Amino acid sequence: MVATRPSWAPEGVDMEVPSPARMYDALLGGSHNFEVDRRAAAGASRLVPDLPKVALSNRAFLRRSVRFLADMGIRQFLDIGSGIPTVGNAHEVAQRAAPESRVLYVDIDPVAVAHSEAILAGNERASAIEGDLRSPSELLADPRVRSAIDLGKPVGLLLVAVLHLLPDADRPHEVVATLRDELPVGSYIVISHLSSASRPEAAAQLGDQARNQSGVPIIFRPRDEISTFFNGLTVIDPGVVELPLWRPESEADIDEEPGRSLGLAGVGRKDSPTS
Repeated sequence: MVATRPSWAPEGVDMEVPSPARMYDALLGGSHNFEVDRRAAAGASRLVPDLPKVALSNRAFLRRSVRFLADMGIRQFLDIGSGIPTVGNAHEVAQRAAPESRVLYVDIDPVAVAHSEAILAGNERASAIEGDLRSPSELLADPRVRSAIDLGKPVGLLLVAVLHLLPDADRPHEVVATLRDELPVGSYIVISHLSSASRPEAAAQLGDQARNQSGVPIIFRPRDEISTFFNGLTVIDPGVVELPLWRPESEADIDEEPGRSLGLAGVGRKDSPTS
């Protein structure tokens, strides 16, 4: 049976193919997703019942890292692979800390972008565009990026729960290095990434399920591969750690059992020019 297209779904979007952005929204309990996304998220959750907690823990890390960057004086944020900026996302956190903050969301999923534009309507300092992380130089040269982000001043680059969607063939480490090299000194890069470090069996199950059933490849990388994304940066304490252990602000932030998180996270600062 062909699904009925909701009024908010852009024409041309295949509603029978799950999207990582919409699956993530489904895991968070959101409503910006299709039935195919909910089925894929439910299938993954049956394999690993605490997967929704991982999604919530990742969103909490995003909020804490944006607050940290705002405290460090960052006033412009580029969120690539942003998904759908529902309640408590980067623009709300940044602009609560400093109302003059500018936030640009970038995602490859047109549904995520359409929802983002609706959510951000009326916010003159936050916007969303469709773009591809796999072409980093072209993305940073995009006039829409240049009009929203001043690359002559420090930037908070958010790569939250997106790099594990790039297989090795897409050269994710080169992608991050290119972005790092083109950012000005004083910029920060925020990364979270699904990992096989703590629970290799669960990671293997989810990787197989994603590849064989949902058609959305997810690469669970080991700790050392994730750590190398921060090459050329000064890694902020406490380093590359499990999601809930990156600067928790209260007991509520420790919503996963330490030693059991499927995600690692860290923040790096660019302190010197790179070539």
